[in-house]
Amino acid sequence: MKHPKVVVLGAGSLFFGRQAIWQMVHSPHLNKGTLSLVDTNADRLNKLVTLAKMVAEENNVPLTIEGSTNRLDVLDGADFVILSFANNTVKYRGIDCEISEKYGIRMCSGDTIGPGGIFRAMRELPEIMACAKDIQEVCPDAWVINYINPSTVHGMALKRYWPKLKSFALCDSHHMPHKKILYAERAGMIKNASDYSETIDNQFDLKIAGVNHFTWLLKADYQGKDVSPLIAESLRKSGETETVGGDVGAKALFNDAISYQLYEIFGYVPTCTAHTKEYVPYWQGLGTKESIIPPLSIWETEERYERHDEMWQEIDDFLSGKTPIKEYINTYGPDHATDVIESMVSGSGQTFYINTQNNGAVTNMNDDAFLELLCDVSMDGITPLPVGEMPRGIRGLQEVILDTHELTAQAVVENDPIKLRRAMLTDPLIHSIEDADQIIKELLEAEKEAIAFQM
Repeated sequence: MKHPKVVVLGAGSLFFGRQAIWQMVHSPHLNKGTLSLVDTNADRLNKLVTLAKMVAEENNVPLTIEGSTNRLDVLDGADFVILSFANNTVKYRGIDCEISEKYGIRMCSGDTIGPGGIFRAMRELPEIMACAKDIQEVCPDAWVINYINPSTVHGMALKRYWPKLKSFALCDSHHMPHKKILYAERAGMIKNASDYSETIDNQFDLKIAGVNHFTWLLKADYQGKDVSPLIAESLRKSGETETVGGDVGAKALFNDAISYQLYEIFGYVPTCTAHTKEYVPYWQGLGTKESIIPPLSIWETEERYERHDEMWQEIDDFLSGKTPIKEYINTYGPDHATDVIESMVSGSGQTFYINTQNNGAVTNMNDDAFLELLCDVSMDGITPLPVGEMPRGIRGLQEVILDTHELTAQAVVENDPIKLRRAMLTDPLIHSIEDADQIIKELLEAEKEAIAFQM
């Protein structure tokens, strides 16, 4: 494929948009193609389009840049369509977390599990389904890559309701080889990332699997030796010095200490603890005795707004020339989605962690279980690599989460109040029928401008 066309729906999502521009310009396999940016916010869209053109010109590449507030203007001829939009996510995740906290549910992220995950799907999934309809009609051969949380809910919905589309879901938590390098450092194989080599990579057998944001390190063998205990010990030591200080945010607090506690319980290291700690009831403040680790801090709305303002200021500085545009390539780096696209286009044969159907990779879970797995990735398809069994205990928790996600997808797409209530009462963070009903009622009222669901 000499001239791939990549369409980004939600280009104003700065966590993705900046890196997408970087990769499309930097990659010789992509920079002769087309980058089509779509966002309903015309001001933000124009900034990103202008920025992309400036970066392409500075680096002397023939990348074609398009922009539109209407996806139908640019979908024709797309080879890849990336879904990366969000509906006032900082505001509404704050509402989700604040209302849930009234009923004893603490969410540090609020975008995948608990009432926050369910209601984010309520806000985003109808638009994802509308996008899928347009893609099916305009560019049915395009690969559809969901980058919107809750990733599993949306990935399941695309597979269930648009089975003819070629789709998968992504999360940036397991961007390879960065994740493998991190664990090589934890195990003491290397002192820093610069020490990592192809030889070490070939001798390091790593297996991670689970539902998105609830993934576990099921194998970590180096030169035939299990180094999982070394990784866990590293987490224990670093966890001893973690505090609540600083401006790191709720998702970053006590993750190493929590990782080690989960390792002690289940015998395996969680690989996405910033989210995983939200999936279990242990740090909800419900115990009769005080825990060494305090209850989860909840999503910090105002601090997130400030962070987003700082990110937009970075963009404005490039656009104004305050920061020289030549610094762009040195400032950012590759993104997971465009890394995967580059590999698919070039046929490099790289493997990536993809959220997709299990298809036998985890032998004691259903083939249609939607899991995050290391996969062979090509233009011909996504093939999960063998994992083995999911350990008992962890497997049971995985199944509850999968049922919650599946019920959420069905409830939203089918506008089914019974399934919505069932999803909420299946969710692992809910501990009261009456509270669940009240949370649904209050969130529907508080977010009625963003949710069209009819009870």
